[in-house]
Amino acid sequence: MTTHQLGRGPVSPADSTEIAGTATDRAGRRRPGGGDGWLFLTEALRTFRLTGAVAPSGVELVNALTVPATSRPDRPLSVLEVGAGTGVVTRRLVRVLRAGDRLHVVEPNPRFAQRLRTDEELARRGTDLGLRLSTCRVQDLPGCGPPAAGEGGRDGDRPGAAAERYDVIVSGLPFTNFEPAEVRRILDLYLRLLVPGGELTYFGYLGTSAARLLTSGPRQSARHRAVVRLLRGFEEEYGLGSRVAWRNVPPARAHLLRSPGGSRPVTDPGPASATAGESGAGRAGTTATSADSPAGGVAASAR
Repeated sequence: MTTHQLGRGPVSPADSTEIAGTATDRAGRRRPGGGDGWLFLTEALRTFRLTGAVAPSGVELVNALTVPATSRPDRPLSVLEVGAGTGVVTRRLVRVLRAGDRLHVVEPNPRFAQRLRTDEELARRGTDLGLRLSTCRVQDLPGCGPPAAGEGGRDGDRPGAAAERYDVIVSGLPFTNFEPAEVRRILDLYLRLLVPGGELTYFGYLGTSAARLLTSGPRQSARHRAVVRLLRGFEEEYGLGSRVAWRNVPPARAHLLRSPGGSRPVTDPGPASATAGESGAGRAGTTATSADSPAGGVAASAR
């Protein structure tokens, strides 16, 4: 697969490149995460439906979301991150992944994608990890992505090209901002993209149902509840556990799920927490899940 040096120009939709080389800001310097809070807030105000949060996620939540990449089999991993935002989770992933692993980052927001393209830490590890960035919706894969490593001449933009499969997916999509049918399509896509026994993480903020009712009215509240029911059923069928990041602002619950089949060992999601009044249980180790803690996403975001 051809490696493309990342440019400094605008990122257009369906743009996909490998991240390699050294990236700097206009002054020739780039501090990891520098200026991310302001960029994140600006984009949240501009496109809240797709961003789903007003600040990047904290360390506790980021660590919970990246557990499958740290509790891993003794072989190379292929990881997909969806909705990377300004790269809080991405930078954690490149620190824990090893040479020979693969990381594919999908970020539909061109401004966030440009931030990722000029991140020094991502650029420094990019070659070792085969780090790729696709500026598109995950629903548009594989059409917006380059060939996977080892697939030589395959044209990633060719209609009907086969999708790459992943050991781990870290999702940053703000599911509770979407329509139920759209959430179902994305969840089904995740199952197709995961290898048998592959693992998925996502998160949701606590207290979102009440906040939605107070700020959006009955119609949006009903849509929100429908998404929560859908996510709860998905978690009951495929869930391994969940963990509340109480120190996150606002507090959030990270969910860990596994696709059917395979024999990958169960990943410990860390200390599980249940709040008063929660109901519902998933598979082995899954804690109760409330309507206030659905998958709100990393674009309800660990961005």
